[in-house]
Amino acid sequence: QVQLVESGGGLVQPGGSLRLSCAASRSIFKYTTMRWYRQASGKERELVASITKDMITDYTDSVKGRFTISRDNAKSTVYLQMNSLNPEDTAVYYCNQRLGVVDYWGQGTQVTVSA
Repeated sequence: QVQLVESGGGLVQPGGSLRLSCAASRSIFKYTTMRWYRQASGKERELVASITKDMITDYTDSVKGRFTISRDNAKSTVYLQMNSLNPEDTAVYYCNQRLGVVDYWGQGTQVTVSA
């Protein structure tokens, strides 16, 4: 059983920064691509960023240059550094790990960007 536990969300003013963390429960972490998704109220869940086991990263256009995904395989943890936040970034952020055809999700962490 895979467990993903996110942390680091909160309320931040426009232009501020937050760092999200996602701790995974299994040692297989280092062999898998990790992803961050977000879901704003009334909208579909969207892929924000991904990082492969070889440290190749990818981002949705709206966060390029502002967000950075990284991973620490020794800690089985993936991070999302979010800078220059704006109200459109307000959402619940979810960590994702796909094993075979099964998607595993964390419980989500709320990020609210507001003055």
